[in-house]
Amino acid sequence: MLKANYIENLYALMKKNNLDAVIIAPSQDLQYLIDFSPAADERFQALFLLQDGRYFYVTPELNYEEILHCLGEDTKYYIWSDGAGFVGAVTQGLKDFGLSGKNIGVNCAVRAINMLDVAEEFDGKFFNAHSLLEEFRVCKSEEDIEKMRIAAKMADDIMEDLRHFIKPGLTEKDIKDRIKSKFAEMGAEGVSFEPIIASGPNSSKPHYSDDCRVIEEKDIIILDLGCRYKNYCSDTSRTFFVGGITDKEKEVYEIVKKSHWEAENYAKAGVTCESVDKVARDIIKESGHGEHFLNRTGHGIGYSVHEAPYIKEGNTQILEPGMAFSIEPGIYIPGEFGLRIEDIVVIDKNGNPEILNKFTRDIVIV
Repeated sequence: MLKANYIENLYALMKKNNLDAVIIAPSQDLQYLIDFSPAADERFQALFLLQDGRYFYVTPELNYEEILHCLGEDTKYYIWSDGAGFVGAVTQGLKDFGLSGKNIGVNCAVRAINMLDVAEEFDGKFFNAHSLLEEFRVCKSEEDIEKMRIAAKMADDIMEDLRHFIKPGLTEKDIKDRIKSKFAEMGAEGVSFEPIIASGPNSSKPHYSDDCRVIEEKDIIILDLGCRYKNYCSDTSRTFFVGGITDKEKEVYEIVKKSHWEAENYAKAGVTCESVDKVARDIIKESGHGEHFLNRTGHGIGYSVHEAPYIKEGNTQILEPGMAFSIEPGIYIPGEFGLRIEDIVVIDKNGNPEILNKFTRDIVIV
């Protein structure tokens, strides 16, 4: 059975967007809807959800027992073997449920090559349904937000631990391992994404992914981390300075801090996502570092660590109570250093910004 909150919102959005059904492959979308999401691989499987509330599931033989336990015997299953392939099972299900010639949305986890194979055998019209599947859960309940407050507190506590832990001689991996072990001790379900530990010259790379560098005196370290708590995510970034800070680093840090703070406090119900981005971006542009602000100002967060609403140029979506998102401006100077500050903000029931992260935004020298 479907277990998702706000499921009626999804049916309404499907109707509004003239979609007769959506196909949802293993992903956080699927996890949210039915509390099941096996590791994605080359074997096609998906939930097919119709606008009228009916649904069926296409599964390879080797996953049938798992999905049967999840959805129960009253669900219609189309089971395929490795020898036969998945296309026949998918097209049969679509035909049986009267979807020939209809509009069908596809979530972001369905492989394009699989849909091309299906489209050759079936006359439906397929559309990108990614934004729709984010939108139906974009406004969180107070219960959801309380879980996010707890997850944010865990992330703040990790930052406090790291300010005492970090020292020259450690590797970026040592710090990453510390983050994961401390989250586990706190009772988190795991990290919400692989932590980013970008030290020294690596700090100018916003999404640096290695972890082998050794921490040195006078390093800058960007720490980007978060956890999952009862299926809801946290995400925060701070920049630490090892043994001291130069005048240029301090000047750039204060620019980022002002950009971050002004955008956080501007965000409220009724303003657009792009206007929040503009507040942050204009401050950095006016400082002469516009070319060094490489990323959007923020992203939505909740059940997924990245979801709607996106705080970026060109996004006219209006903020509403219950929306949660990051504010994370940064300046990244190639070959020199980078700086970032990130909090999670929730629009409260009165339309005002509630900042979930409490760890200091002042300069931290370790």
